[in-house]
Amino acid sequence: MRDLPLNALRAFAAVYQTGGIRPAGRILGVAHSAVARHLRELEGLLGVPLIEPERKGRSLAFTAAGEVLGASTGATLGALERTWGELRERRAANAVTISAAPSVAALWLLPRLGRLAEALPKVEVSVLTEQRVRDPAEEGSDLSIRMGRARRDEAGEPLMDDALTPVAAPRTLARARAARGGPTGSGSPAILLRDLPLLHDRDPNAGWALWAREYGPKDFDFERGARFASSDLVLRAAKLGQGVALARLRLATEELRSGGLERLSDASVTMPDAYWLIRRTDRTEHSAVKAVREWLETEGAAATSE
Repeated sequence: MRDLPLNALRAFAAVYQTGGIRPAGRILGVAHSAVARHLRELEGLLGVPLIEPERKGRSLAFTAAGEVLGASTGATLGALERTWGELRERRAANAVTISAAPSVAALWLLPRLGRLAEALPKVEVSVLTEQRVRDPAEEGSDLSIRMGRARRDEAGEPLMDDALTPVAAPRTLARARAARGGPTGSGSPAILLRDLPLLHDRDPNAGWALWAREYGPKDFDFERGARFASSDLVLRAAKLGQGVALARLRLATEELRSGGLERLSDASVTMPDAYWLIRRTDRTEHSAVKAVREWLETEGAAATSE
């Protein structure tokens, strides 16, 4: 243990995880030159190259030794990180941690936590937000609400469906309709989409191409408009009058009910199995986690039946 170059191994694990020296530097919070220096240190100590020589147009590639060291170091440091986090938290047996994408956590899960507390008053629920798709064990969570299907190596089941529909702030739609000389409720969705800026979610499962494929118009440029990193930012931009968002209805429910957003029409694109509930498989599910999982499944079923 005394002879292990731990800082250099941590840097190499980050390179292996992210696939690049610069992104590894970003997640570690250090300059990419420091990461490169650690790689040279490891190669000098081992006497073998860990990364293949760079070739134009080809992404970073690892040698056989680099693959072995990267996989082993990543798994070991990941397990250590999880153990450290769990020991620091000193969680009680009734503590449950749920992870979700920031949009799902803020717009679907958070409004339900009050009801969850009423239904399970002895359970302490914590929420983690995680943009990357990772196994619950890697995140340090007991359950994960995933936007999209579970991976083949994961234990999960569909939580609920969703649908995509164009939404905008009422004042945005009123101005667009008035500009064409029509009454407040006039203007077809196709006309309004031509007149207003489009707002894009970087999630490929919620892109305007899905709407164009089903509803058109076929000669319309659905690529124009600003891009946002998450669904909650897209909805926020739409509410502030910056354009039309193709919203996930499950996440836009509160804004539609309150009048902060308005649908352009009743048309929608169905997203079956849009959200999945992922369970940990590296340890036995204790009673508090089971109770929360079953409660979430009931909530998801109720949403799907609406």
